Amino acid sequence: MDIAQLQAYGYFIMTAALAIGLYAYIYHLYSKRKDADGVDYEDYSNMALKDDIADTPVNATSRDKKYRDGTKKVGEKYE
Repeated sequence: MDIAQLQAYGYFIMTAALAIGLYAYIYHLYSKRKDADGVDYEDYSNMALKDDIADTPVNATSRDKKYRDGTKKVGEKYE
């Protein structure tokens, strides 16, 4: 076995190991989408694209819900 054949085997083994590691990492990311607080950060991925004033917010706060429900009017103070 010369050095070229040894390098070829090493290259193949390293490529296979890195490919398996990459797929394991991708599986880990998609299986653990939510963090400990239960927040799915993938919802925030399109925030830069959907930034028009008429677009719906990523996270509706209680203030936004009160405006939509009609319980609060514009200009009223918050509690």
